Amino acid sequence: MFITFEGLDFCGKSTQVKLLKNYFEKQNKEVKLIREPGGVKISEKIREILLDKKNSEMTIETEVLLFSASRSQLVREKIIPFLQNNKIVISDRFHDSSIAYQGFGRGIDTKFVMDLQKFAIGQAIPTVTFFLDIPIEEVLKRKAKLTHEELDRIEISENDFYEKVRNGYKILAGKEERFVIINGLMKIEEIHKVIVNKIEDLLKEEK
Repeated sequence: MFITFEGLDFCGKSTQVKLLKNYFEKQNKEVKLIREPGGVKISEKIREILLDKKNSEMTIETEVLLFSASRSQLVREKIIPFLQNNKIVISDRFHDSSIAYQGFGRGIDTKFVMDLQKFAIGQAIPTVTFFLDIPIEEVLKRKAKLTHEELDRIEISENDFYEKVRNGYKILAGKEERFVIINGLMKIEEIHKVIVNKIEDLLKEEK
């Protein structure tokens, strides 16, 4: 099973990723966590370039290509081998992030971004994608708790950018059956319960 988590920055993805990992481990299932961009040596180098605020001159074309290059390396070096060995893979972000952030957010042609992602991920298509949806006001509230130094190059983006990204996710979620939209304002335990219920339904279907 390949599970991905999506949403705006500060939506609580990373917390839910860890909780789901713990859930599987309690059942003695082998689970691998993946983060994006990054996850393998080459991809981590690309991550440093992408998220460094000093790289303010980076063009949107370079940005989408770097994200895709990082993902392509991760897919072939780790994700596909893990799945072929019947491991559960959980990824904190995946290709939908590029479609939402660089396509809808940055304004790059979405068909081009989608085609580029198909090339980058190959056969690594998620079984299920959890989209933790939070309003922009909540993003600002959570972001305000951090200093400018703690924010990366993407996280310092303006509000209208995040509005476009959120709208992009909603459009994607409406088109793809694998998406599960979750109200990110719910309590952590409530969100986890929704996720576990969906996973258990999928496991029953497999049997």
